[in-house]
Amino acid sequence: MRDAQIQRRASLALVLGASVWGLYWLPLREMNRLGIEGTWGVVFFNFCPLLVLLPLMIWKRVNIWTSPGPALFIGLMTGVAMGIYSTAMVIAPVIRVTMEFYLTAVWSTIIGVIWLSERLDLRRVATVVAGLFGLFLLIAGASDAEQSAFGLGDVLALASGVLWAFGAAGMKRWPGEKLLATSFYQFVFAVLAGAVLAHLLFPGTAPAPTQLLDVLPLAFVGSAMLLLPSIMAIFWASRVLFPGRAAILMMSEALVATVSATLLLPEETMTLMQWTGGAIVLLACLLGS
Repeated sequence: MRDAQIQRRASLALVLGASVWGLYWLPLREMNRLGIEGTWGVVFFNFCPLLVLLPLMIWKRVNIWTSPGPALFIGLMTGVAMGIYSTAMVIAPVIRVTMEFYLTAVWSTIIGVIWLSERLDLRRVATVVAGLFGLFLLIAGASDAEQSAFGLGDVLALASGVLWAFGAAGMKRWPGEKLLATSFYQFVFAVLAGAVLAHLLFPGTAPAPTQLLDVLPLAFVGSAMLLLPSIMAIFWASRVLFPGRAAILMMSEALVATVSATLLLPEETMTLMQWTGGAIVLLACLLGS
């Protein structure tokens, strides 16, 4: 009975946490509108949770300096994934980036076979084929040549899915790592990845301290009060639930992102072929689970 209750709570936590991720693009775009240029909003947004995590880690006496081991690996993979995924959402269409990120199912399948010694069967082969075909339709089905071009946003979105798949495999392989430690590392590396990309893509646009103070309420509430709990909920639930069930429940992110971007971003239009490609990518996610 207790196990069933834990499963239900973990399922609810995962759906809610992933749904918050589906709205992740909103504060990033709003910070751009308020004058934080380029991807500097990504840096500041992912820095705010560290202001909460550090006191918690001191209070809980979490030592991250000696033998960081698997927690560092998980944090590195998921943190860099978060940093470049956030950047992709700023510079490229939200719906397309979200769908490309969900090719994580393809990369997880390949990583599971190679690293975790999972069996390669027909279902896993179908996952890879369906995911890559869906990606082809997403890119080729654009309404004009500019949108169909494979750009930097696509590269970052796909790379973030690969890195997240490695991080998820690490969570599966080392389920005993402390949530505070893995979350701390994740946000540190998200900040570092975002800063590197901001310097490379938007040189000379670093915000002034007064600009950061102006967006601090938005960034702190959105990241420390919403994003941080959602990430910790996803990390916790991923250890409790079977990977297949977790993958299906996390698709709530794609649903929320697609609906919200369609309603709030009139310029985010996709052709029938692209919607078909997105549906096939999500089907690949189901097959991979």
